[in-house]
Order: sequence, then structure tokens, then C-alpha cells
Amino acid sequence: MKILGIETSCDDTGVAIVEDGRNCLANVIASQEEMHAKYGGIVPEIASRQHLFSILPAISSVLEKTGIEYDQLDAVAVTNGPGLAGSLLVGVNFAKGIAFSKNIMIASINHLEGHIYSAWLGDVDPEIDPGFPLLCLIASGGHTELVLMNGHGNYETLARTRDDAVGEAFDKGARLFGMGFPGGPEIEKLASRATGADTKFTRPVVKNSLDFSFSGLKTALLRRLETKMQSEEFEPENIPFGLRANIAKEYQDALVDSLVSRTLSIAKERKVKGIIVCGGVAANSLLRDKIYSDSPFPVIIPEKKYCTDNGAMIGAAAWYKLRVKPEHQWDMDIVPSLRIN
Repeated sequence: MKILGIETSCDDTGVAIVEDGRNCLANVIASQEEMHAKYGGIVPEIASRQHLFSILPAISSVLEKTGIEYDQLDAVAVTNGPGLAGSLLVGVNFAKGIAFSKNIMIASINHLEGHIYSAWLGDVDPEIDPGFPLLCLIASGGHTELVLMNGHGNYETLARTRDDAVGEAFDKGARLFGMGFPGGPEIEKLASRATGADTKFTRPVVKNSLDFSFSGLKTALLRRLETKMQSEEFEPENIPFGLRANIAKEYQDALVDSLVSRTLSIAKERKVKGIIVCGGVAANSLLRDKIYSDSPFPVIIPEKKYCTDNGAMIGAAAWYKLRVKPEHQWDMDIVPSLRIN
């Protein structure tokens, strides 16, 4: 089964063709990173308008790369939530138009579910199959959730962030250092240049809850920089490079420790058979290394190119959905606040 996957939940326009849920035949991502970098974050109106310019060339590109015609597609799948309303509308309407004109199946896919199924793509060893239940850590710019996957399409959300998502904490931290957007790669690069250790950040804990919280770490970073620079109105460019690198390392350590410790604690409590780490933050090398080394459970992390938003993960998720229930979801609508369970 060949599925055209479309992902437009935020800023990147992702389109791919996936065969039988695992084999990505072509994957194209039209990034808006440079466009939003000057604002220090994503501007929803700009994002949705740019999707209109990018989506048709992206679809044409994957068809050309694979030599597949529209008539040879078995289905089209599209993210219908959660995400930015204007961005979601562009993808859903294009998907409906293709499916209706070619009379092929169409499936709506939850963006978070798509991230989970990125673990089935690419060079992940198909022999590594710990079975269910799996604990899925979804860590991105907009989401930080721990989801118990009891089977294909069967989810239970166990924990989520109370405030900032971990990717947002990276972005806001990078802004305090005077670095660009997105912040995760910038902080990782800066932290790799650390020559020593600064005072550790306290790891946040939500009392009587499994949930995450990262806004306090962001505030602690601001206070640390104010103290070191002896000013509440410091300029990022005046922070000595060595000091910035050392503090960035401790900040990244605190964010990663929070993710890994909570994930492993819940994994042991729920007696899972394996762990999936997915979402844009799953591309962070420290997170990958730490959870691989600390986990007593098998850990599956997608290739870095499938961690950020992409159409391949939507096509993969759709295959597992459509093989059980082939359908034409003509009545699908966008749901910006869609939950996975």
C-alpha cells in the first residue's frame, strides 16, 4: 500500500510517500525556519500562508522522485490536529481534494500519533520488536507527553507538561543566550564547547503528579545569567563565551535529566516492554545517549531526519490505521487541540 502523507501542523510543510508503513520512498520537507528566525519563534499567520506556497511543489517533488502518479496511490493521509488552525486547514483541504478527485482512501492522523510511528521508519532494525506495552516519550517544541501504547491505535496519556514544552524551554533558553531559532540545536552546539561546570540547576518536580514542568528552569536560567552578569538588564552579547557554554551545558543537562528520569520511573512502574523516544527534541544527542545508556528497557529512537515534523510519519501511522479500517474520511475537520487518547 502506497500512502501520500501530508504534515502541516506547524511551520514545516512535510510530504512523503510511504509503502507498507515502513519504507519511505520519498520525503520532502519545505522548512520555514529562516523565515521565522528573525521573530524568535513561529508566527501562525506567516506559517499558514507559506504552506499555501510550499505544499503543491512538495507534493509534485515526491511524485517526481518516486515516479509514482496520483492514480497509483492507495491513500492519502493528513494531520488534522493538534496544531495551528490555519496551517492544519491547508493540509487537510489539499488532502481532501486529492482523495476526492482520485477516489482514494483518506485518513486523518493525530500529529502526536505520527511522531510515535516515526519509530517504525528508516534504518530502525525491524527485528527490534519488544512488543506492547510501549512507553512513548513525545518531546518537541509544542508537546512533552508520556503516552502508554498498549497496541496499535490504543493509547493512554500518563503525563504531560504543565507549562512550557521542553522544545519551547530550549527555544526560550537560546533567546536568553542571544542565539537563534530553533533553540535546541543552538544550545546543544554551545554546550559542547563547555570547559567546566557551573552550579547545577534544580530538577523540577510537580508535587503529587507525574507531569513535567519546565517554566521554572527557564526562569532559573534567567536569574543565573543576571547574577553572573550582576545586572537585570544584561545584553546576551556581553556574556563571556566560556560562561555561556558552561551554563548552557548545565541547562541542557537539567532538561534532559528531567525527561529521562521521569520516563524511566514510569516505565518501571508500568512494567513496559520498551520505550520510544520521538519528536524534534529526540534529535538531541545528549538525550539519545543518556536514555540508551540508562534504560534497562529496549529503546527505539527514529533517525534524526524523522524526528522533526515530516510527512513520512503521517504515512506510516496511516498504514496501521487503514489496514484495520479502510475508509474515506470526507467529514474530517481540523482539531487544533486534539488529544491522542
